[in-house]
Amino acid sequence: MMFDHPHDEPILMLTEEQCWQLLERIQHGRLVGVVDGRADIFPVNVAAQDRTLVFRTAPGTKLAEVTVNENVLFETDGILPDQAWSVVVRGTAEQLQTSAERAEAEKLELRPWVPTLKDHFVRITPTEVSGRHFRFGEHPERELGEGSEVG
Repeated sequence: MMFDHPHDEPILMLTEEQCWQLLERIQHGRLVGVVDGRADIFPVNVAAQDRTLVFRTAPGTKLAEVTVNENVLFETDGILPDQAWSVVVRGTAEQLQTSAERAEAEKLELRPWVPTLKDHFVRITPTEVSGRHFRFGEHPERELGEGSEVG
């Protein structure tokens, strides 16, 4: 099991440190942006760097949305046969502009999923990180209480 669950509870609220243990290993997730009250979600390949997340993109809706509204959500998860986890990052997104910022992002070796030019790097700086870890098991039987109908 990836994390110990006190009292064998099926759901564990992760600490920020536990969330980063997971975030530092991921390669993809979903970016959520909101412009004019309309939410959009985009799959992105991503890497953690110095307690931030970096993705690369091409000009288009995703880049335009984070330019209009820097407040974003990022979600990633993992599912194994006996357990699963989900981490959500709330934060601000900014396009990397300087050559030093871009050079630092290049070290991550992020590559597009499809053979297209994605020359823009965006960094998400977290304001809040939360997550949950789930231990799978059998569905519990409901206990019949006083006043319950039987049969």
